[in-house]
Amino acid sequence: MRPTILIVDDEREELRFLTDLLRRQQYHVYSACDGNAGYQSALAMRPDLILLDVRMPGLDGFAACRLLKANPITQAIPVIFLSALDEPDERVAGLAMGGVDFVAKPYHPAEVFARVRIHLELANMRRPAAASSSASAAPVAPDAAPSRVAPHPDEVLATAAMRLIDDNLSASLTLAGIARALGTHEKRLSQAFRQHAGMTVFAYLGEARIARGRQLLADTDMSVQQVAEKTGFSSAANFATAFREHVDATPTAYRLAARQVSGIS
Repeated sequence: MRPTILIVDDEREELRFLTDLLRRQQYHVYSACDGNAGYQSALAMRPDLILLDVRMPGLDGFAACRLLKANPITQAIPVIFLSALDEPDERVAGLAMGGVDFVAKPYHPAEVFARVRIHLELANMRRPAAASSSASAAPVAPDAAPSRVAPHPDEVLATAAMRLIDDNLSASLTLAGIARALGTHEKRLSQAFRQHAGMTVFAYLGEARIARGRQLLADTDMSVQQVAEKTGFSSAANFATAFREHVDATPTAYRLAARQVSGIS
C-alpha cells in the first residue's frame, strides 16, 4: 500500500511544487492551506506522515503540531517541519514539541525524498513494536470498541496547554501567550482548562513549577537560586515563599529531608 502524506502550507506555489514532487514518487498526497485545516485533515485521514509549514497565519505550524501531539488519534504521526528560516532555536523548538525533522526552503528534491523516505521507514519499524505491545496487554472484551475514540477538542487543547507549560516553566508565561501559541483565545483556553484539568491555567502553572522545584531540589545539587530560575521565579525569596506555601517546608529543609529518605548524604 502506498503511503499517504499530508502537506500543510499557506504558500500555494510551494504547496503545488511539493505535491507534484511527491506524487511523482508514487505517494498518495493530500494538502491543506492552513494549520487548522491541516489539523482537521490529519484527524480525518490519519496520514502516514505530515509535512507542516512553520510560518502560517492563524494556527501556525508549531501550534498545529502541539495539537497533533496532544491528541491520541494523531500523536504517533511523524511531523516534518517546513521552514524558510535556518534558525537553530526554531529547529530545537520544533523538535522539542514532537517534530521529527526539518526541511529547509527552497526545497532540494533529493533532500525532500530522502527525509520523507527515512521517516516513513522509521514509522513502519515502530508499528510492529506497538502492535506487539498491544497484543501482550490485558485481553479486551469481545464487544469492546475496536478503535480509539476521538477526544473532545477542548480536552486536546487543555492537554496541549499542559505540555506547553511543562516544557516552558522557566519562561515568563501569560494566558494570552499560551492561548496564542495554541492558536486559540484566552476565554476558550480558560474554559477548556477548567473543564478538563479541574483548575485554572495559572493554578496548574503554579503547581507544575513547585513540582519541578521539588524534583530539582531532591535530585540535583542546584542552589535554591538556580532552582528558582529553572522554575520561572524572579528570585530565590519568591520561590521559597511559594514553596513553603505549597509544601509546608523551606526548600533547604525539603532537600535535607529528601536526601535523608534516599540515603544521600
